[in-house]
Amino acid sequence: MFHRSVADGIHLVEHADVNCYIVEDGGRLLLVDAGLPAMWRMTGEAIRQLGRSPRDIEALVLTHGHFDHVGFAARLQRELGVPIYVHPGDTYITAHPYRYKHEKNRLLYPIRYPRCIPILTRMTIAGALNVRGVSDVRSLQADMTPGLPGRPSIVYTPGHTEGHSALHFPDRDAVLTGDALVTLDPYTGTKGPHIVSAAATADTHQALESLTALAATGARFALPGHGEPWGDGVAAAVEQARRRGAS
Repeated sequence: MFHRSVADGIHLVEHADVNCYIVEDGGRLLLVDAGLPAMWRMTGEAIRQLGRSPRDIEALVLTHGHFDHVGFAARLQRELGVPIYVHPGDTYITAHPYRYKHEKNRLLYPIRYPRCIPILTRMTIAGALNVRGVSDVRSLQADMTPGLPGRPSIVYTPGHTEGHSALHFPDRDAVLTGDALVTLDPYTGTKGPHIVSAAATADTHQALESLTALAATGARFALPGHGEPWGDGVAAAVEQARRRGAS
């Protein structure tokens, strides 16, 4: 599903409870995260609805290297030659998107949290088990962001993964939080602001600590990797996430 203008010039493509974002900057486009393989066609259609072409994508930035964010990145690179940026701490899992650290056994979560079963089923149908990794990536560094469409500031938010990074767009009053802060946890089915459960988070203590960096942006809009956009201020979302803690 395509949602126009979830923040100024930022558009959401959502499918199977996974989000990716299109950022407009004049005629230039920035794609943030590549969702799941089934979202390739949907993203292309969304871009055309904006009156643009997929060839207007100047870069793909990955908030982190998990399979449900790497999605169609390899195809985007192969067919359109789009450069892919990711924090150096996530280079390995971007190339191997199923090999990542997590604190708890994922297999137990459908038993403890049966609400997650429909979510994980939808993700599977959308290609969650067939994601190709990408090894030809560029280093996401704070000092190179003025060259990216939208001129985002990189907010380092480790915990979910070692190199997890959010993108802050100060002039649009928005921060794309990736999985550092979500409003739907795919592994528990829980809605509302929180960190992703230990089923897919490398260090939940560090993930909770990284919420401070998100709150410091002062952004009104928090646009997560999973769940609905949050428009009541990232500080309020962080407060709720801290109260929830880790699951």
